[in-house]
Amino acid sequence: METIAKTRTLGGSLIVTIPKNVVEVEGLHADEVVAIDIKKVKKSYKGIMPGLGHLEPGDKLDTHD
Repeated sequence: METIAKTRTLGGSLIVTIPKNVVEVEGLHADEVVAIDIKKVKKSYKGIMPGLGHLEPGDKLDTHD
Protein backbone atom coordinates (compact mmCIF):
# COMPACT_ATOMS: atom_id res chain seq x y z
CA MET A 1 0.00 0.00 0.00
CA GLU A 2 1.23 3.50 -0.77
CA THR A 3 0.58 6.60 1.33
CA ILE A 4 2.12 10.02 1.91
CA ALA A 5 3.36 11.04 5.36
CA LYS A 6 5.35 13.93 6.78
CA THR A 7 8.68 13.45 8.56
CA ARG A 8 9.29 14.74 12.10
CA THR A 9 12.43 15.09 14.17
CA LEU A 10 12.93 12.94 17.26
CA GLY A 11 16.33 13.41 18.85
CA GLY A 12 18.83 13.19 16.00
CA SER A 13 16.59 11.05 13.78
CA LEU A 14 13.60 11.54 11.51
CA ILE A 15 10.42 9.57 12.13
CA VAL A 16 7.34 8.91 10.01
CA THR A 17 3.99 7.95 11.51
CA ILE A 18 2.04 5.29 9.63
CA PRO A 19 -1.59 6.46 9.23
CA LYS A 20 -4.27 4.48 11.11
CA ASN A 21 -6.06 3.36 7.92
CA VAL A 22 -2.81 1.85 6.57
CA VAL A 23 -2.18 0.09 9.90
CA GLU A 24 -5.67 -1.43 9.80
CA VAL A 25 -5.56 -2.47 6.13
CA GLU A 26 -2.10 -4.03 6.45
CA GLY A 27 -2.80 -5.57 9.87
CA LEU A 28 0.30 -4.00 11.44
CA HIS A 29 1.17 -4.20 15.14
CA ALA A 30 3.79 -2.55 17.36
CA ASP A 31 7.35 -3.94 17.17
CA GLU A 32 6.85 -5.51 13.71
CA VAL A 33 9.54 -5.08 11.06
CA VAL A 34 8.28 -3.47 7.84
CA ALA A 35 9.95 -2.48 4.56
CA ILE A 36 9.68 1.19 3.59
CA ASP A 37 10.39 2.65 0.12
CA ILE A 38 11.44 6.30 0.53
CA LYS A 39 10.71 8.85 -2.24
CA LYS A 40 10.54 12.63 -1.94
CA VAL A 41 7.20 14.01 -3.10
CA LYS A 42 7.37 16.87 -5.59
CA LYS A 43 5.72 20.06 -4.41
CA SER A 44 2.43 20.99 -6.03
CA TYR A 45 2.21 24.62 -7.05
CA LYS A 46 -1.51 24.39 -7.82
CA GLY A 47 -3.36 27.34 -6.32
CA ILE A 48 -0.22 29.39 -5.65
CA MET A 49 -1.62 32.26 -7.75
CA PRO A 50 -5.41 32.04 -7.33
CA GLY A 51 -6.20 35.19 -9.35
CA LEU A 52 -4.26 34.09 -12.44
CA GLY A 53 -6.93 31.83 -13.96
CA HIS A 54 -6.47 29.56 -16.98
CA LEU A 55 -4.24 30.44 -19.93
CA GLU A 56 -5.98 31.14 -23.22
CA PRO A 57 -4.56 30.42 -26.71
CA GLY A 58 -3.86 34.17 -27.12
CA ASP A 59 -1.63 34.10 -24.02
CA LYS A 60 1.04 32.05 -25.82
CA LEU A 61 4.32 33.88 -26.44
CA ASP A 62 5.24 33.55 -30.14
CA THR A 63 8.83 34.81 -30.31
CA HIS A 64 10.20 31.84 -32.27
CA ASP A 65 9.81 31.29 -36.01
